[in-house]
Amino acid sequence: MNKINQEVGKKVRTFRKCKGMTVQQLANIIYKSKATVSKYESGDIAIDVVMLYKIADALNIQVEQLLYLEPRQPSILIDNIPSTFFKNSTRFYSYFYDGRNNKLVKCVVDILAQPDTNRYKTMIYMNVRDFKNYQECENTYWGYTEHYDTLTTIILKNQATPLENITINILASFLESEKKWGLMSGVSFRPFMPIALKMLFSKMPLAENQELINELKISKHDIRIMKIYNMLSIT
Repeated sequence: MNKINQEVGKKVRTFRKCKGMTVQQLANIIYKSKATVSKYESGDIAIDVVMLYKIADALNIQVEQLLYLEPRQPSILIDNIPSTFFKNSTRFYSYFYDGRNNKLVKCVVDILAQPDTNRYKTMIYMNVRDFKNYQECENTYWGYTEHYDTLTTIILKNQATPLENITINILASFLESEKKWGLMSGVSFRPFMPIALKMLFSKMPLAENQELINELKISKHDIRIMKIYNMLSIT
């Protein structure tokens, strides 16, 4: 059985379950039998491109979310990316600390495609249970990553609530490093309020311990930096 068929089918099954949809309900929407959808999900039947778009539309997700990508494959556009940190990987792991419930939140970032120069389609799976099944998460955001000489900016919106937009700025991404700090700002709907917090990005999963939590907590120095950033954004 083809590995790609299995991986794509697994993603279809994962997103279907996340949406609270049965096999029969999905089959009804895409006008296929329950048996055919089951074989799609098991990888016994390859899903053609047209059907892949229909399934993505039925699940209200981006079609790229159903594609299978090796997590650390070299980018074919490697020479066009000014950011050294982002050059050799298509998947990253991110962490932030949610002070509202004193919880470490882990995320997965998938860099998918390049629709424009220095601009890449991006998905972030936020508050994942584990990195192996990261599609099972609390929130999914989609948008674009834009690379410049001294700054990488990720602009995203929540797939479930499009009014919720966030921006992540990563400074000095042109410098080679296994980890990078970013500043996420935007509006949260749990409750409705503006947010600004630190995010740590890594090419590999990090040890989830107290040391990492202490790094992610906002300090007085961080608050001063955020105030300066907000003033610069206004001007």
